[in-house]
Amino acid sequence: MSEKIGLVVCGNSGIDYMSLNYPVKVIRSTLNLGGKEYEDYVDIQAKEFYKMIEENPNVDVSTSQTSTGKIASVYEELKEEGYTDVIVVVISSKLSGTYQGAILAKEMVKDINIYVLDSRSVSYGEAYLIIEAIRLIKENKKKIEIIDYLEKIRDHIYIYVLVDTLKYLVKNGRLSATSGFLGTLLKIKPLLSIQKDGSLVPYEKIRTTSKAQSRLIEIIEGNIKEKNVIMFIAYTNNKEKAQELKDIFLKYRKDITIELVPLTPVVGAHAGPGTLGIGYIEI
Repeated sequence: MSEKIGLVVCGNSGIDYMSLNYPVKVIRSTLNLGGKEYEDYVDIQAKEFYKMIEENPNVDVSTSQTSTGKIASVYEELKEEGYTDVIVVVISSKLSGTYQGAILAKEMVKDINIYVLDSRSVSYGEAYLIIEAIRLIKENKKKIEIIDYLEKIRDHIYIYVLVDTLKYLVKNGRLSATSGFLGTLLKIKPLLSIQKDGSLVPYEKIRTTSKAQSRLIEIIEGNIKEKNVIMFIAYTNNKEKAQELKDIFLKYRKDITIELVPLTPVVGAHAGPGTLGIGYIEI
């Protein structure tokens, strides 16, 4: 029997802000903002969200992942649409329980082959895996070949994060760091990075935002030297700054593609306004 491969990705990838040429199902988290619930992207989009938290910095903000039942119903839909196989790409399991939910949901749906891939990434790092999966499906590759390729690519995604304040990451427990270290970090502008296992950790302690930016440019330029890469910059309420950095990197390497992508509200709720994520994928 021939395979018909369906794709599912979580909204943390920012895929909603991209145009895809293949039907992809999106499982979205919920944003709890000032006592109101919003479905990510559907009820609230990036621009609006950052404006709200800029205007009201002390607003109560938290998130909740998609329920297992809701994920299972997405799998059921794909089964009804005649898909035999499904590849699910989700945010790093070190940053959210979505991976666990997607695995549990798999047990609730019979007669369809579901493979859940922990992207160990977020934002464009995660979205890129789905973009590549679409390309391979169109090339008539088998599910096993696609999964194998995505797992290889996953190990070549590098992300650094500049946050304006650690307040949000600390409050929501998304930062993997020892408490003693956090006390000193709160007073500075740390440079963070996503590790190979998908956890977000402090990379370097830097005193000011401008120094942190300069250091990040230096690190990335050194890392991508003579390598074939695609770059991306995920922005919050600072698209102009993202564009400025893009121009700096393009001066250094005219031959690379650099995608500018908004950080979706559910991710932004943990990172906070003023955050920039800069990453590259070795291809």
